[in-house]
Amino acid sequence: MLMPSLIDFMGGNWWLKIGQTELLFTIISFIINLIVMTIVFYVAGVIVVGKRKALFSDAFVISLLGTIVLIICLQFFGFVVGGVLSLIVWLLLIKHYYEAGWFGAIAVGIMALIVSVVIIFVIAFIVGISILFFAWLPFL
Repeated sequence: MLMPSLIDFMGGNWWLKIGQTELLFTIISFIINLIVMTIVFYVAGVIVVGKRKALFSDAFVISLLGTIVLIICLQFFGFVVGGVLSLIVWLLLIKHYYEAGWFGAIAVGIMALIVSVVIIFVIAFIVGISILFFAWLPFL
């Protein structure tokens, strides 16, 4: 009884509408997001709380649980409410796994944002350089 109601609430049989390509893209993007977020949270945790408290396995669990909660919150509560709820869950996960206080969790979150922006710029620079290189390659 609950499952049909949930399916109707979510808009019918949504998993039947997703093609194999979209499903594969979703899985691959989830895995890439998980890997990148794990690295970001590990680096941010080492910078803020130190290497003893910030373990790579903890960063992985924070990334995995946080991403799953983010997807669920955005699906059921929309962008604003879901974003706020998932932000609170991210901070709770950081606070719990890195054994930090609220200020430490907020500092790790801010540092994770800074590290992710740096990673985005580095990747954009590498991709931009490679695009420029490969664009001029046929003329050489």
